[in-house]
Amino acid sequence: MPRISELFFKTAIIFFLLGIAIGIKMGISGDHGAFPAHAHFNLLGWVTSAIFGGYYALNPAKAEKRLAMIHYGLYTLGLVVMLPPLYLKYAYAMDAVEPILGIGSLIVAAGVLVFAVMVFSSAETVRSTTAATAR
Repeated sequence: MPRISELFFKTAIIFFLLGIAIGIKMGISGDHGAFPAHAHFNLLGWVTSAIFGGYYALNPAKAEKRLAMIHYGLYTLGLVVMLPPLYLKYAYAMDAVEPILGIGSLIVAAGVLVFAVMVFSSAETVRSTTAATAR
């Protein structure tokens, strides 16, 4: 399995565990106010990261490209910046975290755009793009 796939799968598991922890906390407390954060941890963190890992496992030529690691770094950084403030906003009504939440969301969007470039480019095009970027 390509290294990038393994990174995405390992990261997905971490976010899945965090999403489950939020769900358990909501269930025990009876306060389901953090459900948007719970959903984002599970859908963006667990499901989407696992899908990215699967994509790169099925496309090993693209998985070897520098752009794949840029995708991983951007997307994961975006989640790390975005998800804690999202949780704080909904679990504890901390609206002051919204600017950080917005920045994280933009980083996640940039990561998704990089993935779109990977998907819509042939392996040769991705190779040429990353070579030109490295100069």
